[in-house]
Amino acid sequence: MKILVIEDEPGLAQSIVKYLSHKDYICEQASTHREAIGKIALYSYDCILLDLMLPDGNGLDVLETLKKENPQTGVIIISAKDSLDDRIKGILIGADDYLSKPFHLSELSARIYALIRRTQYANNNLVQSNELKIDLLSKEVFVNEMKITLTKKELDLLLFLIGNKNRVVSKNALAEHLSGDMADMFDNHDFVYAHIKNLKAKLSKTGNKDFIKTIYGMGYKWVE
Repeated sequence: MKILVIEDEPGLAQSIVKYLSHKDYICEQASTHREAIGKIALYSYDCILLDLMLPDGNGLDVLETLKKENPQTGVIIISAKDSLDDRIKGILIGADDYLSKPFHLSELSARIYALIRRTQYANNNLVQSNELKIDLLSKEVFVNEMKITLTKKELDLLLFLIGNKNRVVSKNALAEHLSGDMADMFDNHDFVYAHIKNLKAKLSKTGNKDFIKTIYGMGYKWVE
């Protein structure tokens, strides 16, 4: 899962990134209005943490731009500006939650999890597709009740494909999802192919059908 932290306080931003990275999230940062607009124009995210008070602009303007370009992206406002008017305006524009500073990182993590569960998995801790079940809390995967062990990247890849079931997902989108903006530094997408190959091999050992279809020249598709 990929998170964008839009926060101009370096200490807080680093604390958030460090904590969420230990929770297996891929985190990217933006500290200004300009950086934030550039990030959301180039990349997609599962959740965005948005401070309202940025040095060169208003976070609500970032929210408006985001909702025009990627309306499905979940947004949690994190701000010391605890104004009722700001909360209402943020929710009306499209924010999903509002957390006032100071806050506990454990609460922030719980809210991110709840938001992603609600927006991507119909508010359910158990993801089911075909013969496959994924427990989001324990991060356990079962096929026909047989438990299989996946790496963090393989599990993230599997969830991303299922979340986009019956749609072709490009190698570029997969690379970005797995590696964030670091994907721009790779000369090719061989690491995506390697993760796909390993995931398909583990799923095939359970005797299930090949639900990950290769669409040559385009990418991959989870068929349900």
